[in-house]
Formats: sequence, structure tokens, C-alpha cells
Amino acid sequence: MASAEARRAAVLGSPIAHSLSPVLHRAAYAELGLDHWSYDRFEVDEAGLPGFMEGLDSSWAGLSLTMPLKRAIIPLLDGISDTAASVEAVNTVVLTEDGRRLGDNTDIPGMVAALRERGVEKVETAAVLGAGATASSALAALAEICTGPVTAYVRSEVRADEMRGWGERLGVNVRIADWAEADEALRAPLVIATTPAGTTDALAGAVPSAPGTLFDVLYDPWPTALASRWAGTGASVVGGLDLLVHQAVLQVEQMTGLDAPLAVMRAAGEAALAAQSH
Repeated sequence: MASAEARRAAVLGSPIAHSLSPVLHRAAYAELGLDHWSYDRFEVDEAGLPGFMEGLDSSWAGLSLTMPLKRAIIPLLDGISDTAASVEAVNTVVLTEDGRRLGDNTDIPGMVAALRERGVEKVETAAVLGAGATASSALAALAEICTGPVTAYVRSEVRADEMRGWGERLGVNVRIADWAEADEALRAPLVIATTPAGTTDALAGAVPSAPGTLFDVLYDPWPTALASRWAGTGASVVGGLDLLVHQAVLQVEQMTGLDAPLAVMRAAGEAALAAQSH
């Protein structure tokens, strides 16, 4: 190793106390022998973000960003990737040796990688439950793997307009359906649930006998009622931890320049979640 100078990285957001990112990144550093690297978490809101960024020195290698900072960070950067620009959301900042701060979005390729791991390479149609920030990332992932229309199930006309707008921007044929019809979503070959905990519990009883693939972005509590019923049919379920691990793998690789140990990071995440649930 050419240099053993201390290198720092961290996850920022509010609230941040329950973030699993430190567990995943530290597991990667340990496996890669990066003893001089540290990864912390900082409670930072939108008002505090500019000051935090001003305080970073050359020991910093990168940042992970969670809500509510994924858009607030953009004006503070020197540039962002096309992927991040496509959804106006940055979850990864790499601080380069020449002092630039570059933003990327690893949630989108992380979703694609998590699905590919379960054998989902292409689908003809898909359904998205919800219309928040994660739903726009889901649409961006579907732009790569879905060849036909995507139906978004939403609660309000405002959310419907937002999803239509994202669809146009990302080149996805988005159809809108009312949340009251969400049972019908479960018949799609791929269902991506992007809603808060508890929102889809009432749908569990409507899971078909032979469903397609469910991607539920929650990881705590896990499994959700919907994921549990889905798995009970023997069908494939991709969970929030899968997404968290795959997007973190990409972050580690961008920040360190080394191949990240996927299996080690996943095992660390599973152990941490198991410890939390006891």
C-alpha cells in the first residue's frame, strides 16, 4: 500500500442513528486491509450541510448521503454524473485528489444489480407502488430493464403528475393507477414497493398463487407482511438490504478504487439487522 495516511468517509442525513452504512463500509475496509480508513455517521440536515462541506479537509475520500440531503447536496458539488442528474438525486460524493467534489447516484445501478442477482435481467412490464424519491430511482432502473409500460400506483394527482414527469424524462412509458387498485399491481412480472413501513401490509392477502418478482425496498422491519406472503409462494423476493448492499458496494469501489467484498458486506448487514431485532 503506497500510502497509509488516514482516510475518512461518512454517511450524512437526518435522522441518521439507524443507518447501516457504517456497518457495511467498515466491513469492507476490514476485509480489504484498509486499517487507516474510517467511516462514521453524522446527523446533518439541509441547513447544516453547507457548513459541514466547508469543514472537510484532504483526508476525506467520500460521503454517502441519505434523506433529506440527496438534492440539497447538488449545488455544493463541482459536478454530478448523468445517472444522478437523471433523477436529480445524489447519494454518493467522491472527493478527488485534486480537490473536486463529484456526485453520483449508486441507488439506480444498485437496484439493477440486486435484481440481476436474482435472475431478473429484462421484464416486459412492471408495477411501482408509491411515488416518492425512491420511486423515481425505481423508474430509472426500470428504464434499463423494462421493455414495456410501467404502472405506478399513487394516492394523489400531484404524485401522479410527478411520476408522469419522471417517466417522460427517463424514457419510461408510465401509466397511472389509483392506490385503491393496488391489488392489481401484484400480478405484474416485477413489483417494486417503494412505500414506508406498513403501507403495503393490507395487500399481503392479495398476493397471487404464482407471482413474479417482488422488490421491497424496506429492510427494517423485515420481512414486511407483503414480502413474507410473497416468499411463502416460493416466488423471488428482493429486499431493502439487497439494495443497500449493492449501492454500498459501488460506493466503496468509487471511494477506495478497490473491488468491494459483496458477500462480506451482506453478512455484516444481516448480522446487524439480526442484532437490532433482538
